Amino acid sequence: MKSRGLYGKKFLDIEERNIEIGVADEDHVIVKVHACGVCGTDLHFVGEWTAEQMPLGHEIAAEVIEVGKNVTSVKPGDRVIVEDCTMCGICAACKSGQPQFCRNMYNMEGQPGMGQYLSVRFNCLDKFEGLDYPIACLTEPLAVSLTAVLNAEIPLGGSVVVLGPGPLGLMAARLAKLQGAGFVAITGLPADNPREKARLELAERFGCDLVIQVGRQSVEDEIKTRFPDGVDRVIVSSPPQSLYDAFKVIRFGGIITPFGLHFGGKNVIQLDVNDLIFRKITLRPTFAEPAINFPISNRLLRDGLIDGRALVTHTFGFDEAKGIMQAIIDGSQPIVKAVMLPNG
Repeated sequence: MKSRGLYGKKFLDIEERNIEIGVADEDHVIVKVHACGVCGTDLHFVGEWTAEQMPLGHEIAAEVIEVGKNVTSVKPGDRVIVEDCTMCGICAACKSGQPQFCRNMYNMEGQPGMGQYLSVRFNCLDKFEGLDYPIACLTEPLAVSLTAVLNAEIPLGGSVVVLGPGPLGLMAARLAKLQGAGFVAITGLPADNPREKARLELAERFGCDLVIQVGRQSVEDEIKTRFPDGVDRVIVSSPPQSLYDAFKVIRFGGIITPFGLHFGGKNVIQLDVNDLIFRKITLRPTFAEPAINFPISNRLLRDGLIDGRALVTHTFGFDEAKGIMQAIIDGSQPIVKAVMLPNG
């Protein structure tokens, strides 16, 4: 079967390709993609990536349409989340109870999630019920945010600053509240365009106690006025240079969990190691591969503890893809989270 899919690189060079999806072999499953979210990584690819075009999309909610002869865990008609990177289950790390260190992962085999169909191994699928596909595809990014929040080990009633009000940052802020934080602040660019205004307004709806507009307000001054010794935890969903603000507001013995990336050269920062040592600061980067925490993330969406309908503000098809990504980048539309519906 033929499947249309999107690939992209720098300067919004987005290309539609037709690829062949073969019949399901013994351990593979053919799924029909009903929804795929636009991730910050996709935006990095179409904004900064200069090498060969990359397949776009990995936040996938789909329907099983065909299974291989050895597959018993799913059947045609099942609604599933597709994990983009799945632990192998048999390496030393997996068998030692540390699957987060697996280096033999199953992946999407070069296929774009922003496509009509995929062929994936059966163990890359998580069944779900009780959610519409556009909301269900938030499972993957929510799992990323959840992993960062859990790695932060937020103390009960503790103080947290989340740097960056994108979908991942917004979900991290909400999760921090659910995890027991007594105070959560979030930072973002000034609300001078529809995108930033929509995201900062949602931050307040998600329970953030303080919203800081970077450039218009000093992150350090706003936090130190309330917490002279600094906050317990900082979660960094924005690009690596935001770590400079994290170092300024973290308390002695605090934990910083960064997961924001940059592919355009701004991934390198200067770091005062003496400061980390003398102030006993823990820097705990989070990279959510292989897929971890998908089932609980899906349950948080299903039970409404994370309001997916507030996050998904725009849906689009193939013809609108370039315009939507341009609008997310330049802030010209009030987009919090955009989700592609590749089959209409």
